Formats: sequence, C-alpha cells, structure tokens
Amino acid sequence: MPEGHSIHRLAARHAELFAGEKVQAASPQGRFAEGAALLSGTVLDDTEAYGKHLLHHYAHELTLHVHLGLYGKFADGPGDPPPPVGQVRLRLTSDGSGSRRGGRRAELEPSDDGRWLDLRGPTACELLTPPEVAALRARLGPDPLRADADPARAYTRISRSPTPLAALLLDQSVVAGTGLIFVTEALFRAGLPPLLPGRELTPALWGALWADLVGLMTLAVEVGRIDTVRDAHLPEATGRAPRVDRHGGEVYVYRRPGQPCHVCGAEVRRGVLAGRNLYWCPTCQG
Repeated sequence: MPEGHSIHRLAARHAELFAGEKVQAASPQGRFAEGAALLSGTVLDDTEAYGKHLLHHYAHELTLHVHLGLYGKFADGPGDPPPPVGQVRLRLTSDGSGSRRGGRRAELEPSDDGRWLDLRGPTACELLTPPEVAALRARLGPDPLRADADPARAYTRISRSPTPLAALLLDQSVVAGTGLIFVTEALFRAGLPPLLPGRELTPALWGALWADLVGLMTLAVEVGRIDTVRDAHLPEATGRAPRVDRHGGEVYVYRRPGQPCHVCGAEVRRGVLAGRNLYWCPTCQG
C-alpha cells in the first residue's frame, strides 16, 4: 500500500494536470458511473492529501475521495487518452482550455491538446459531501506532511496506551500517512524498540520522533522514494554494496532480516505484530 508521501505527490500531480479546468469524467468499468456523471463538466478547484487519502475538491461542494489500498494505481498522460484497458474505475479528461492556476501549465508536458488520468483498482472511489469530508478528517490522526498537523493530539493517544509503539504509529487514527517503512525506520533512527508500550514514550522522545517523521516524509515527497540512512552510513561512506530492492531507497532495517545492521553490525531481526512484519536491530533498539 502506498505510504503518505506517494499520496501527497499524487495530489500535487493532479493539481498540475487539472486544477482550474473543467473535466469530463467516465467510468469505463461502470462501477463509478453515477459519480462520474455528477463530476462531468465540473471544474476541479483543488486537491489535497490527508494521510493515505486523496481528495479532489470540485465546484458545487463535490469532493472525490480515493483510497488506493493495496492495488489501486493512477496513470496519466497528455493528449487523447488511450483505449481503456483492464478495470478503469475512473477516467478524467480535459481539453486544456480552462483557466490554469498559478502558472502550473508550464510544469506539464508541452501540450495544449488536453490530458487524461485513469484510476484502476482502488479500495475507495466515491463522492463525499462536506459533512462526510469533515468526518473523514476527524477519524484520522495528524499527518506529518500537513501544515495543520497537531502532534500533541497523537501523543495524547500514545501516552495513554499499553499498545506497542509500532502498532500505534501504524494506526491511521493515531498518525495518518505512516506505513511500515516509515514506522520501522523512524523507530530505528530513534533507538526505540517497536514493542515499547506507547505509555512509556516520553514527551521529549515523541517530539524527536515526530520531527524525524516530518523530515523523512518531506524528503520522500521531494525525491519520490524513501531514503532513511544518514550520510555516515551510506554506501559511499562505508564501502558497502548499495541496497537492491524493488522498493528502492537506502534503509536501515526494513526488509533486511538476517543482514548486518549498518550501524553496529548485529543481525537485523524480523517479527510479526498484528499480522504485519516488523524489522529492528536488537542492539541499536535494545
């Protein structure tokens, strides 16, 4: 499942494509036909990401809510869209003739012939009313990538709970947008064991952990991948081989069980918590 930085990148991309434009919407698959009919001919005012949730805000208080889940994917391009292949839940198109906001057109491919966007396989693709949007935000914890995030709200939950810290950080009602990579890596960087009860986390440690999540996730938005290894432990500094993994990026413990810790050389461990794999160093996080 994409982590929060990917959704923030998608929100920015979709604003570049369509913000200020009147869009045409269709559902080749048919499962979103009624919603697409309501969106067609409507101007996209803005987009936003909240955790792993993507919101398109249209005129007349229409909001499209997308949660990609495990299998959802977007594709986009300039010009006329290709013939729909597979289960396209939603297709958005624009002829590029609308008023563009903030000079964003210059950031797109050099084409005034329109653009298209396809969505396949999401867990959620639905239209929400303003009260429903408010309810969605209310049930999510603070998002480290949002300027309006209140980390104290998350700490109130964490400081009262005997639940392992890793599980709390993966709970989207506690912190929104953090997935297994960010959680395991941030805990390693903080020297905190993943099974530490939340109520044992001090305010100072929480402040440092939150700040690190903000920094790591912000960097991931900028570069498009998750890198968590400090300069002193990179392959260029240590002479070790670079990481080879389909997820990309240099990490300390995520998907590295049985391999030596980049800091102390101890064997990275793997365990299971609530059906999710955990990775940690028994020495650095002991």
